[in-house]
Amino acid sequence: MKKFTLPAPVYALVAMLFWGLSFIWSSVLLKYYQPITIIFIRLILSTAFLYTLLTLLKQNEKILRKDRLLIVMSALFNPFLYFLCENYGLKYSTPTIAAVIIAMIPVFSPLVAYITMKEKLRPINFIGIFISFSGVLIMLITRAFSLAVDVRGVLFLGGAVFTSLFYSVTLRKLSVRYSALTIIAYQNLIGIFLFLPLFLVLEFRKAIAVPLNSQIVSSFLLLSVFASSVAFVFFAHSVKHLGISKSNVYTNLIPVFTALFSFLLLSEVFTLQKIAGIGLVIGGVYLSERGNNER
Repeated sequence: MKKFTLPAPVYALVAMLFWGLSFIWSSVLLKYYQPITIIFIRLILSTAFLYTLLTLLKQNEKILRKDRLLIVMSALFNPFLYFLCENYGLKYSTPTIAAVIIAMIPVFSPLVAYITMKEKLRPINFIGIFISFSGVLIMLITRAFSLAVDVRGVLFLGGAVFTSLFYSVTLRKLSVRYSALTIIAYQNLIGIFLFLPLFLVLEFRKAIAVPLNSQIVSSFLLLSVFASSVAFVFFAHSVKHLGISKSNVYTNLIPVFTALFSFLLLSEVFTLQKIAGIGLVIGGVYLSERGNNER
């Protein structure tokens, strides 16, 4: 019997949908818990799911001794530093603004590739960066020329962008020898131990005092299984069949999905200024990715 599989673009689209929704699910949980608690529980559930999946698929790979320091470094960047910055950024902003700023990661990727891999930059890359920055500024600056969101949110989200760029360098080296499932499972497992001291010292007492309800449980399960696990597997599948550059173009859709569901589920208010900013950011990311594809 022929194995059923969906077209590769469908896997990419579903991955972006889950990552877009992750900002919504995290925003819901922030009403009950502090960021470190959310990340810690999310990693525990995701790691359990991924290792179960690896066992069922019989794909248990061991990290070679020469790569152990590299896998620890990659986990330090993501999930540890990245999720810290992203969740605190979300705490002090909105799901849509957080998703739009995070969507700028592909824009700056060529700069990191130039610095670390000596890859050439095209003028269209700089144009994309300028347009995306303009879009973010439109969303963040009010008519009175003051910040529309807490400056702490912008700084944390900026930290998430740059942390992700450093992470991409370590990921590229690891992906040559290991499957995406293996890398993510190990990174999440290491991330649990990195977050454990912070959780115990800073948030344990507050976390256990929160009574569980269906909204908390469902949000944690959705975030852990779909955003932290299934989305990565689907994206890895799309990369395998479409390539890295073509798959990355789909990341432009993350803020679109987040904006749509923020409006539908969280009743987030949208102005023409915010819509224009979203459009500019997505357009800038698209131009930058197009420049990468034309190399």
